[in-house]
Amino acid sequence: MSISKEQVEHIAALARLRLTTEERDQFTIQLNQILQYAEKLNELETDHIEPTSHIDPMSNVMREDKVQPSLPREKALLNAPDHQDGMFKVPAVFEE
Repeated sequence: MSISKEQVEHIAALARLRLTTEERDQFTIQLNQILQYAEKLNELETDHIEPTSHIDPMSNVMREDKVQPSLPREKALLNAPDHQDGMFKVPAVFEE
């Protein structure tokens, strides 16, 4: 399997990237090298290997949930750089 320069251009367009001719050529070479390496992995014998999501067995290491009183609002707002009506006030992130 290999990737063409046209496919690199298409991927760049989807990502809204403008590539120079040199960048396109470089990325084509690099992506083909990655694909060649992935092809080598297909040569490994894995029929008798159990699928895993982690190398080590994983278990839930979080503490038990317990209902307990939370920090009073007034105390939490002491650390706020700005607050209004009992709430944290932050800069607007949406344009109108």
